[in-house]
Amino acid sequence: MPALATSALNYLHETLGVSTSGHGPWASLESLPYFLRDAFDFGQLDILGHTVLLALERNPDQPSIGDIRNRLDKLRSLTGQPVVYVTEALASYERKRLITQKVPFIVPGNQLYLPDLGLDLREYFRQRPNSADVPLSPSAQAMLITALLRPRWEAEWHPAETAATLAYTPMTLSRAVRELVAAGLAQAHKAGRSQYLSMMHPPRETWEQAQPLLRSPVQRTIWTTAPTRTELPVRVAGLSALARFSMLTEPKSPVFAVNRSAWQALKADIVELPQAEPGACEWQLWNYTPTLQPDSDMVDPLSLMLSLRGSTDERVQSALDELKEQLPW
Repeated sequence: MPALATSALNYLHETLGVSTSGHGPWASLESLPYFLRDAFDFGQLDILGHTVLLALERNPDQPSIGDIRNRLDKLRSLTGQPVVYVTEALASYERKRLITQKVPFIVPGNQLYLPDLGLDLREYFRQRPNSADVPLSPSAQAMLITALLRPRWEAEWHPAETAATLAYTPMTLSRAVRELVAAGLAQAHKAGRSQYLSMMHPPRETWEQAQPLLRSPVQRTIWTTAPTRTELPVRVAGLSALARFSMLTEPKSPVFAVNRSAWQALKADIVELPQAEPGACEWQLWNYTPTLQPDSDMVDPLSLMLSLRGSTDERVQSALDELKEQLPW
């Protein structure tokens, strides 16, 4: 069960006394188009006698309120069920727009708005993001990693240049800068019309301090029988990449990473498998680009470490220790 689902269930139990025993996976996931499956995790729950579909946001930094509304409308039309949007945090203007448009939502620990049930419970409001306790968004995480892996380390860096290489919009850049400053990882200052960030600590210490705020870039894993298409931004990832950095044996199934836009182009020519099988390829769908180091055919070492840090295999953890010793700082 995703951590966000657990938080939502606990919050509903604490505020409404809703039993969590009625919660379960939603059985009709495969009937949805890919863009909805990529955007949300799903669960089904009985709330005060009403069966609702929980749409758990996977990337709360990415969608606009208009996108959220459109996706939820599509879910309602396809499923015929009430749909409740669940996310980690919302800015005040986002909450107001959702309430104005009567979009049901839950922010665990902060607010739930369920107009069909006549419920609007507000506790304290948390901006997104505004403290060192909130995980970094995928865009902020990608910018931090890119800055840490610069060929020549300097505490000061120009975030607009980093954002340009990642094709981020000015709005995404501004949000990422606010997150890095709020997390205590950098200080912002201006020189003329340009904004700069200065790391608060040396790179290794910054990396260690950021660990609680960083998440695996892997959104989901897909199995196919198709080879890679070299014209797309695909990178060797997972155990395949770790084997190149260490004494770990290459996995039987090669592992590659793509972002969502590349996957949309890739999947038109391949057949997705229900599970791994001999000769299959493993594809990791990342929530930011796996090409943070454009001169390499592999994912960057920091993102690789994040994608595998939850492994319980001692051999993998030993190989990650080897990789850590090869970092440039």
